[in-house]
Amino acid sequence: MKQDVDTDKIDEAVLALMFLTLHNEDRLFGTVRAWKSFDWDALDRLHAQGMILDPVGKAKSVVLTPEGRRRSEELFRRLFAK
Repeated sequence: MKQDVDTDKIDEAVLALMFLTLHNEDRLFGTVRAWKSFDWDALDRLHAQGMILDPVGKAKSVVLTPEGRRRSEELFRRLFAK
């Protein structure tokens, strides 16, 4: 049986999980990198929302925008913190 999938919830979970792999913070630009081993469709949607820079390329990580970094931490704490 095919179920409807809430891609907004998937995108929130992916962004929250990116918080676990944050590295290479650039304080000047307010960006940070996270590993991009997630579903490409979700990465494309997060890029369209302005949470990450374009995920296409050879790099094994993506750049989170300042808003993406903030939202990543917020979602991580909401979804996974005790």
